[in-house]
Amino acid sequence: MDATTDKDPQVQEQIYNALCHLGESEPEEILNSCDEYLRQHDKLAYPHRVIILKAMETVVKNNIALLDKSTAKEVIRDWQQAASNVLVAVGQRFINKVMEEVLTKFQPGILPHYFVMQTFANLSVSNGE
Repeated sequence: MDATTDKDPQVQEQIYNALCHLGESEPEEILNSCDEYLRQHDKLAYPHRVIILKAMETVVKNNIALLDKSTAKEVIRDWQQAASNVLVAVGQRFINKVMEEVLTKFQPGILPHYFVMQTFANLSVSNGE
């Protein structure tokens, strides 16, 4: 996964594809490995973090029926927290675009997801002046 920091987009794409391919045969192992890698590399630049998060998303979507309930719950929570953190970081420079995207998650008559609200709160704190 260290290769995600390579500047070459083709290398980054190959890493993404490899994680997704491995996730087809061992989804829980790949999700746990990605989760552990992101925890150990909390200073990983966001563009590189996004590659891993996108791979995790694909593995979860493609293998949701095969995942153990406890693994799915833990990984999804961690994945959502990491994705929220990415949005907050990007929002420090592109607040209007991030807010526009997050606002699409609000549906009339439906309570917003916890991480949508947390993302809003963290965006306000990181951009407050």
